[in-house]
Amino acid sequence: MTKGSNAASETAQNLTIGVLALQGAYDAHAQTLRKLGATPKLVRLPSDLQGLDGLIMPGGESTTMLKFLEQRGFFDVLKDFTHTTPTFGTCAGVILLANDVTNPAQKSLGALDVTVERNSYGRQIDSTIVETESSLPGGPLEMVFIRAPRITRTGAGVETLATRGQDPVLVREGHLLAATFHPELGHDTRIHQLFLDMAARHKSRS
Repeated sequence: MTKGSNAASETAQNLTIGVLALQGAYDAHAQTLRKLGATPKLVRLPSDLQGLDGLIMPGGESTTMLKFLEQRGFFDVLKDFTHTTPTFGTCAGVILLANDVTNPAQKSLGALDVTVERNSYGRQIDSTIVETESSLPGGPLEMVFIRAPRITRTGAGVETLATRGQDPVLVREGHLLAATFHPELGHDTRIHQLFLDMAARHKSRS
C-alpha cells in the first residue's frame, strides 16, 4: 500500500519538477511525481532547467553523470540552479550535491553542506532494504540502499530527518533535500511529497 497524503494532488498540481535524465533511475522518479499530481520533465540539456519549480537528481553512477555535465557548460548552469531552486538528490544525486566527496575525492556542485563517502556500504551485493523511524509522520520509512554513499559530516544548517544506525540518510538544508537511498524504488511516497511541499512553498514566496 502506498503511503502518502490524500491532499498530494492539491499541493503538486501546479508544479513542474525536472528529473535529471542523463543516467540512472530517473523514470521511477517521474512515475512517482505523476502519481502525486506533479508534472515531471526530463532534463538532458541546460535549457531544460528553464521554468522548473524543482529538480530531482537520481541515483546512478555519479562519475558518468559528471562526464555528461561537463559538456555544453551544463555543470555551471546546474550549479547555479541547485544553489537557488529546490533540488532533491538521491544516492548519486547526493554525491553531486555535496560540498565534499571522499573515497575518492570527486568534483561536485557544492550546494549541500555535507561530506559524502562514496560506495561506503559496499558493493552491489551488499545492497539492502531496511525500515526505520524518521521525523516524517506516518510510521517507519522503507529505504532501498544500492551501493549507497554515506554522509560522514553535516553542517550546522543541515537537518537530519532519518538515520541508519548513526549515519544520516535523509537530510534537509533550506531548499535542498537529500537521501542516500532510493525512495523511488519503494512504495512510500512521503519523501517525494515532502519535496513537492518544499517546492510549493518556494514557488509561493518567489
